[in-house]
Amino acid sequence: MPMTLEGGCRCGAVRFAVESHTPQPFMRCYCSICRKTAGGGGYAINLAGVYRTLKVEGREGRDALAVYRAGIERGGRCEISTGQRNFCRHCASALWLYDPSWPELVHPFASAIDSALPVPPETVHIMLADKPSWVVPQIGPDDDCFDGYPEESIEAWHKKRGLWID
Repeated sequence: MPMTLEGGCRCGAVRFAVESHTPQPFMRCYCSICRKTAGGGGYAINLAGVYRTLKVEGREGRDALAVYRAGIERGGRCEISTGQRNFCRHCASALWLYDPSWPELVHPFASAIDSALPVPPETVHIMLADKPSWVVPQIGPDDDCFDGYPEESIEAWHKKRGLWID
């Protein structure tokens, strides 16, 4: 049975719950978008949940949500990302990313989760080419590091290590 992830924003206007087969907070993204919108240590940690199970509540619930779609530089021009970064319009807490390119998934930020998360056996560091000079990644002996995006998906990473929850 998938794990229920519960979380919310700092001010309490938004609370949410989502089922996850992949609750290990294993990947740290150092891209400028994650780093600047989700903050914390120079990286953001994204999880994956089953979008159809996402339930939003709180004092204001969905009314307190705002969406940011980042500009991405590609080949000398700026494209607007299809990724929808949901955050609280009152306290600016980053909550989750939804991208209609993968409609079955939602990616809550580990920083917004209040449930106890399992400790991952290793960490994947991605987008290291984008990290600022002041960030010194804490790289463990079994960690994988990538200047860009890895080939392995969040699902494949969990299944390969026997961490997928049915």
